[in-house]
Amino acid sequence: MSTPATLSAHLPRGVVLAGGRSLRMGSDKAAVMLGGKPLVHHVIERLAPQTAGLSVNSNTATGLEFAPGVPVFADTVPGYVGPMAGVLSGMRNAARHLPVASHVATVPTDTPFFPQNLVARLQAAITEPDQIAVAYSAGIMHPVFALWSVALADELEHWLLTDDKRRVRGFIDRHPVAKVDFPMIETVDGPIDPFFNINTPADLEMAERWLPLIEEIER
Repeated sequence: MSTPATLSAHLPRGVVLAGGRSLRMGSDKAAVMLGGKPLVHHVIERLAPQTAGLSVNSNTATGLEFAPGVPVFADTVPGYVGPMAGVLSGMRNAARHLPVASHVATVPTDTPFFPQNLVARLQAAITEPDQIAVAYSAGIMHPVFALWSVALADELEHWLLTDDKRRVRGFIDRHPVAKVDFPMIETVDGPIDPFFNINTPADLEMAERWLPLIEEIER
């Protein structure tokens, strides 16, 4: 089977999206402690082996001293206009720092259990130009777990400046999509969605309970 011509031979640049205001958590989620270390560390450690370098998109940088050596950049479009501003900033950042990469892989800072083969499977699903590969689990789309062509940057910037709603799915729906389904993590406590995200203190308590179960499975 031949490799699709649109599939880059290079790993994508990784981007951790931490640009939100964390209103439900009440503090910067990137710096929230899980299992004795900042949440952003869990995400960086999971994403780094899957990508050709990574950066963090943050508009506050609060607590990101906990991630030494990892570049941090703010949104290029001001005003907290949503996660797609972070995606755009990631595209611009990748074009400057890894011009051989045709795509960027994005993950949010609040989802510490995402698959260790996330990027490989998203990259393998790309078969045509401007296609966006998006992660699913149990039939549910996780739109910021995605692989984006950096060639979409100018279109995305125009969309951010002209679309009032700026919904992630709204931009995705404008393009061909590769849907990549990921299984639940089977544990002794039952199945866990690998894209479980931490929005509240109660979510954090649940993640603390699940963390050792998942670490044991992945050893």
